Amino acid sequence: MFFDTMREDMIKNQLIARGINDERILSAFRKVKREQFVSDNLKNMSYNDSALPISFGQTISQPYIVAKMTQLLNPGPDDTVLEIGTGSGYQAAILSHLVKRLYTMERIKELRKSAELNIKKSNIKNVFFIQGDGTIGLSQFAPFDRIIVTAASPGVPKVLIDQLNINGIMIIPVGNLNTQVLKRIEKTEQEINEQEFDPCRFVPLIGRNGFEK
Repeated sequence: MFFDTMREDMIKNQLIARGINDERILSAFRKVKREQFVSDNLKNMSYNDSALPISFGQTISQPYIVAKMTQLLNPGPDDTVLEIGTGSGYQAAILSHLVKRLYTMERIKELRKSAELNIKKSNIKNVFFIQGDGTIGLSQFAPFDRIIVTAASPGVPKVLIDQLNINGIMIIPVGNLNTQVLKRIEKTEQEINEQEFDPCRFVPLIGRNGFEK
């Protein structure tokens, strides 16, 4: 009951109050227990309006940023989605309620294993975990209807655009190590359209087409 109340307060005060109005997305946030994706000593902070540390210098993004990226992604129930940067698995859990199939990539073995356990506890069946360099994408399952990147990239990797379906959308934070902006990439038959949205700050995207390790 304690966490249920905190979750509803978060949805009302952090999401709806700041323009998150897609009922499917709000419903997904009601279903996913964020406290299951943070460490025991931080559970009481699960629904704070802030990012929280997880293992290996990574973070679980603040609820609003997760919701904003999800709303910009505009996922559909028949979509196949690629997520770059599994982290705790929280973003994957939210998306699992909104799409048909989600592949999520994580370069750190221990984080991938932990996220798999978190997802399993949530009884989610349509998320598939891949360990590897997310900056090169997942060509064997491409093209994807949607791609979401949950770490900051110095640019938009062309290889990810190539793995995006026609009329597909990618959300990615782009910038330097200190400040970034959310970018929404739309791929049509004729062109690639880019839009900029909220400023943000993510951990760096490490890999061949990201920041150097």
